[in-house]
Amino acid sequence: MSGDDEKARPGAVGGIDPGPEIAAVFDDLEALLKNGDVIAALTSRGINASLALLAAHALRAYLADRKADAAEDFATVAEEIRGRLAASGEGSTADAGAEGAPSRSNGRR
Repeated sequence: MSGDDEKARPGAVGGIDPGPEIAAVFDDLEALLKNGDVIAALTSRGINASLALLAAHALRAYLADRKADAAEDFATVAEEIRGRLAASGEGSTADAGAEGAPSRSNGRR
């Protein structure tokens, strides 16, 4: 970032406000995930674009300090992915957790 890009914005903590840049990235991601060709490519790999959009929405909410909304959306995404994994016979991540495998978050929230 150049010095001009790091200008303080109202409400910024630490001198910069990443909100507009983060919003722009999520706007681009959401547009991409709504593109028919991208949806087709993801679908061919067994990835549901609607779930990906919900996950992006959840992360956007978390980064905007809307933690309750983020938690609800992340829980929905996790539940749907687990259900789809179980239905496809690919296994369950819940089994690995029960055997003492470390979580991906390493205790961070």
